[in-house]
Amino acid sequence: MGAVKQVRLCGLGGQGIVLAGTILGHAGINDRKWVAGSSSYGAEARGSACRSEVIISDEPISFPHVIEADILVAMSQSAYDKYIENVESEKGIVIYDDPLVSTKEINGLKQIGIPATNIAATELNNKQVANMVILGIAVEITKIVTKGALISAVEKNVPERFKALNLKAVELGLNWEME
Repeated sequence: MGAVKQVRLCGLGGQGIVLAGTILGHAGINDRKWVAGSSSYGAEARGSACRSEVIISDEPISFPHVIEADILVAMSQSAYDKYIENVESEKGIVIYDDPLVSTKEINGLKQIGIPATNIAATELNNKQVANMVILGIAVEITKIVTKGALISAVEKNVPERFKALNLKAVELGLNWEME
């Protein structure tokens, strides 16, 4: 990992974007990194725009908000459209929920479609954990945090009654075979 990584997770309220950002931030802390984070969502809890920003660094963080994302995780078309122009085009990576998001062709930008909602629905019979599936896959692709740190963060941040399902979902993402 470089000195500073800026991550933006985005989607719609109800998709677990804020929880995914919280877990990613805690995983960074578990890896003994400096972490800053923020989140925002629309007035309505479900269906409105939602984003979570996490900055993970080897050194103290001077500005706690994402300026230009190194990693964009998009779970809805409207969120992708809003934030795609704000991704570092030389080394940036976009991980999106396919087929919920249709991408734009941008020179030099690596974009990876993952059917996270479909995976959660077919493998776990619960599309509500698509956030954990895509988070696990994003961590596996980018190595932004270690697997152990991510699993520990899920264990510490998910309520007991949802913990087993969320752990299965993140493990599924971490072990997903890319085609």
